[in-house]
Parts: sequence; C-alpha cells; structure tokens
Amino acid sequence: MKLPVSLATDALARLARFPRLTLGQGPTPIQRLDRVSVQLQGPQIWIKRDDCTGLATGGNKTRKLEFLVADALANGCDTLISQGALQSNHARQVAAAGAAAGLKVHLVLSDAVPGRTQDYARVGNIQLCRLLGAKVEVISDEIDADAYCADIAWRLQGQGARPYVIAMGGSDGRGALGYVQAFAEIMAQTQAMDVPLDAMVLATGSGGTQAGLMLGAHLHCWQGRIHGVSVSPDAALAQQRISKSLLGAAALLELEKSHVQDVPMHIDVDHKGPHYGVPSADTVAAVTLLAQQEGILLDPVYSGKAFAGLLAACAPGGVLHAARHVLFVHTGGTAALSAYPEVGAEA
Repeated sequence: MKLPVSLATDALARLARFPRLTLGQGPTPIQRLDRVSVQLQGPQIWIKRDDCTGLATGGNKTRKLEFLVADALANGCDTLISQGALQSNHARQVAAAGAAAGLKVHLVLSDAVPGRTQDYARVGNIQLCRLLGAKVEVISDEIDADAYCADIAWRLQGQGARPYVIAMGGSDGRGALGYVQAFAEIMAQTQAMDVPLDAMVLATGSGGTQAGLMLGAHLHCWQGRIHGVSVSPDAALAQQRISKSLLGAAALLELEKSHVQDVPMHIDVDHKGPHYGVPSADTVAAVTLLAQQEGILLDPVYSGKAFAGLLAACAPGGVLHAARHVLFVHTGGTAALSAYPEVGAEA
C-alpha cells in the first residue's frame, strides 16, 4: 500500500533530526560495471561503493553506527559492547567507531565457522579489532552471545562504567535508519546520473541494511525491487530479522505498524552456501569475476555471496534479467580476505 505523501514527508523530516555522528566519508560513489554487464547480456549493472565509507576499510555498518554511537554519546555512555563471528565486519567497524569517538570497546566473537585453520582467529577482521584497541573475547558458538554481552554490561555497570550494547550487525530500528538515509542518497545520485533503477541487490545477514533500504524505498514511493541475498539465515529467520529492524525504524519515525505492513520483502536463499562463513563454488567464482573484470574486491562471507545472487538473478531466466538498471550495494568485507587463502589461490 502506497504511503500518503504527508506521512512520508513527516517521517523523512524526523529522520533528519536524529542524532548522528559522522564516522564515514560520503556520499559513496556509484559506478558502472560495464565488463560484467556485457558478459551477462542482461541489465546494466551498477555498484554502490559502501565498501568505501572509510572507517577502517569501510563497509555498511558505518552508516548504522553513525546513529548508534551518537545515541551512546547522547546517553553519556563510555563503552560500546557488541558481538559477531570471528571475521565480523561489524565488530571491526564497532572497534573503529569506538576509537574515533573516544569510547572503550568490548567485543564478543563467536567461533561460528567450522573447518577453519588456527590463523582464522588471528588475521583479517579479528586482527584489526585488536589493533583498533578493542578488548576481544572469543566464545564457543554454543554460548548465547546476547546473554554474554548483557552479562558484560551488568559487570561493567557494577564497576562504574556506562556501557551501550549494540545488537548483532548494528541491526535494530536505530541502526536501520542509516540505510533509510542511504536510500535517499542513492536516489539523489541516480537521478542526477539519469539512471532509473529497477532493483537493488545486497547481502542480507542480520537484516538491518535490507530493512533500512526497504523503508527508504517505501518513504520515497519507489516501485523497484530490494533483492536481499541471504548469507546464512533461512527465509523464515531472514524475514524475522528484517521485519524486526523495519518495524523498529518505522516506530522511531512515528509510523504505525499498519503503515509498513505491506512493504514487499524479497529474500534469495539459494546462495548462502553450506554454512555461515563458508563460501560455495559460485561465491568464489563471483569474487574472482568482479576482481578480474572490474578490479573490485569482494569477500567470501557477505558481498561475494550477494554478488553470486546478483549474477544468477540477472542471467537469462533470472528474476532481474529483464530489468534495465540494477544496483549492487557493496557492503564491504574485504578485510576478511586474508582469512580465506583458498580464494584466489588458483586465480
């Protein structure tokens, strides 16, 4: 259901009034992927370079953290607590955001990816987390990370600290506001370039980025497709995560649940691979293709899986093959490449 213009205008005005700490560089560029587009013989493919947000190698979490860290500072907090897997892009950007804002950072990283070597827990994102000054605790994947973070917060409060717990991936209502705002940025850029987008494709994990883009599309009355490619959750879990952040962001913008209940949700679960953090052959092929055809690096955990989904969707018979212009939202993650030496080993 189309949102009344007055409600959309009021919601966007409220978004502009939320506290936001500038952590990234923007607007991030949009560029053509001509060589890939010729190979696909389908739509013109474009890429939104949110890997270039600039915060400790960049990525999509920067936009979320601008709202979340601003809220932490507004509430007088002195410590950020968050969680992720060993090669979490989110954890790396929380560590960087804390360093930039003068806050302590405590990270809980789950050993969630099977079959990796010992180096997996030493290089890539986890190495950067430590370099950025975060205190890192590694836990078994069987431990409830949410409860573990809550226990750390309780303990730090007892010591006189003012902790601020950030959800996995920065994916809650406030974090999703970063991609409501990003949608407006994309629209301004593509309109200036005279590029009428038919679809946006992105990686979906904790769900906040897709939720923000969906809400942004709704507020701008955009009729294109937000095509999320799951990096591990099944369709039901992905839908649950996205819906939670979408409803949370809508509530912050003073929209009723009824105002967003019909927002279309598209989730592709065919490219998530055998396990979170484990790339399948099509992911490795997608990472290699973009590197060798366009000189752009992806990662095998998030953006590589999403680009594999884009290639399938835009190929003959795919749901986006008949589209004119498709935008790939590069959510970052290249810092994890060193933890996956098998990617590019035979390139």
